[in-house]
Amino acid sequence: MSDQAAQTTHAPLVRAFHGVTLSDPHAWLRAENWRDVMRDPSLLAPDIRAWLEAENAAAEAWFAPRAELRQHLVKEMRGRIKEDDSSVPATDGPFAYFTRFREGGQHPLICRRPAGAIAGETVILDGDALAEGKAYFQFGDARQSPDHALYAWTADEAGSEYYTLRIRDIATGADRADEIGETTGDVLWSADGQYIFYIRRDPEHRPSFVYRHRLGTDPGEDVLIYEEPDKGFFVSLGQTQSGRFGLVSCGDHDTSEIWLIDRHDPLAPLRLVEPREVGLRYGVEHHPDLDGTESLVIETNADGAEDFKIVAAPLATPGRAQWREIVPHKQGRLILSVAVLRGHLLRLEREDGLPRLVVRDLAGGAEHAVAFAEEAYSLGFDPGYGFDKSEIRFTYSSMTTPTEVWDYDVASRARVLRKRQEVPSGHDPERYVTRRLMAPAADGELVPVSLLFARDTPLDGSAPCLLYGYGAYGISIPAGFSTSRLSLVDRGFVYAIAHIRGGTEKGWRWYREGKLARKTNTFHDFIAAGEHLIRERLVAPDKIVAHGGSAGGMLMGAVANLRPDLFAGIVAEVPFVDVLNTMLDDTLPLTPPEWPEWGNPITDPDAFAHIRSYSPYDNVAAQDYPAIFALAGLTDPRVTYWEPAKWVARLREVKTDPRPLLLRTNMEAGHGGAAGRFDRLEETAQVQAFALAIAGKG
Repeated sequence: MSDQAAQTTHAPLVRAFHGVTLSDPHAWLRAENWRDVMRDPSLLAPDIRAWLEAENAAAEAWFAPRAELRQHLVKEMRGRIKEDDSSVPATDGPFAYFTRFREGGQHPLICRRPAGAIAGETVILDGDALAEGKAYFQFGDARQSPDHALYAWTADEAGSEYYTLRIRDIATGADRADEIGETTGDVLWSADGQYIFYIRRDPEHRPSFVYRHRLGTDPGEDVLIYEEPDKGFFVSLGQTQSGRFGLVSCGDHDTSEIWLIDRHDPLAPLRLVEPREVGLRYGVEHHPDLDGTESLVIETNADGAEDFKIVAAPLATPGRAQWREIVPHKQGRLILSVAVLRGHLLRLEREDGLPRLVVRDLAGGAEHAVAFAEEAYSLGFDPGYGFDKSEIRFTYSSMTTPTEVWDYDVASRARVLRKRQEVPSGHDPERYVTRRLMAPAADGELVPVSLLFARDTPLDGSAPCLLYGYGAYGISIPAGFSTSRLSLVDRGFVYAIAHIRGGTEKGWRWYREGKLARKTNTFHDFIAAGEHLIRERLVAPDKIVAHGGSAGGMLMGAVANLRPDLFAGIVAEVPFVDVLNTMLDDTLPLTPPEWPEWGNPITDPDAFAHIRSYSPYDNVAAQDYPAIFALAGLTDPRVTYWEPAKWVARLREVKTDPRPLLLRTNMEAGHGGAAGRFDRLEETAQVQAFALAIAGKG
């Protein structure tokens, strides 16, 4: 495209912090009315829209000669999708609920049928019909009423994560008059089905207010039952497995606080479990008769239990002084999630980078584990509906093994395969190899790297590589199955996931050492992973394409500045690249909640200096860069569209190479990109076409 970024007549934004003057020549790309644009993208200022659309046109022009490749990739990936797929039904009382897709359909149908039956389906919500005529449509939370007569559902129709809450009469198929706009999508029923609890956002788009709505009344009369006083805390709704309590969970990345809603007494005041204390995290389950006492079961990092322990407390006095240990803390064994059935305690944990499901008999304390033998795999579990039972469901996959859904009896240890992911065009796991390597970082840490490649790929230093990384918020990237990445692997790519610091693959310490003042460990771990792959002659030194999104997109911007010579190309999806300016603006949706992750540069000069030292936008230099493809969403409330736009504008001004620099902004979507399952394939194909072209394969 033309040098429009350099030729703009807009004056730079000049500000001073801690004695340092910042000048931002591209601040004009941030719409003054960004809150309104979230709700209605047509309100975007014409000059900003023209700039973004010009970038889109330039990107499309670059991809135009590769249109046939993109079409072939889409066809290939679509051929691996069972178009009329359905989930395994989950039984709740008299009905089994499930989702399915119709042939050619973009969106799910939410359905039910009588429990134990294979016929008698009722379509509760038809996603394709609801999405018809809309540029964007995405279901949020959806829950049946306790008597199974009504269905509360939410949907986002702009990509901005403002959800409208509606209540459907299942018998008639019509929505009731109780329509509530601009919620977060969370839904909780009272036990008598007369009340719905939901969350609204504050003017800065933060989930802050919990309301109670009585069915059949004017939503304008809904009762505010909780207001979060801390702008750095987000609020969400959940429910205990026992069904007794709803959970109002408040927290940021370091601290949590939980209030109980008695679903059997919905007008009763909320009950606080344990007051917030900086650094204290906990989650809550409920048991009506644990050792003769109605109790809460709590997963917590209290008392130095960095990788979490499990305690119990009497419901009547649930505070920390009453917590007694059930499962002790073990350093390096991170407890990921906990569920409670009447007779069993379930926990998903990870140690040495691999997950396992552990079942504990509450009566005798005996434990057994569900684990697997592959070098790298993904494991998750769902306790389903109900409390007085012994059956749960778990899902398993690896980078070579399609997803399997199993029902597991925690008492008898019997397991039943309920579904194995079908790949209609065919998939032979024996054609592929998955491996786990440990890449040495500069400080001696060993960084796990998961690999997938075709068995006939030559490992002689000639293979191209797509190296993926995230590394933030304690989020771990599972080594699970993906049909789309096979398109790269079948063309000779080594697909690699670098499990870098900032995630929790090696326990909470792994996260702690990739945040705040140690954030740069994340970048250097990723670089170490790339260097190790080259050193081991697994990949070609000039054919590594790096890929990351959101906070992983910030990683992409950082490594582009630090080691542009290591990467042939970089794909940065919705990249958080304007870190310093965003963390200096406390009016943005995520800024106060993000300070525990990155630091608060407004009040802390050291945090200001540290963020400024790595913030990708602020460190773009006059040097050669890899080929770069950035993707953004206009209505994205998490990484606002102007972050990648400003980054690309600055790169255009100062970089010294002729390599491609592309920006594609989805003008009708937010953080997650396109909502339809086949529309998403178009975006994935574009990313893969870029990687293939840069690596000389397309």
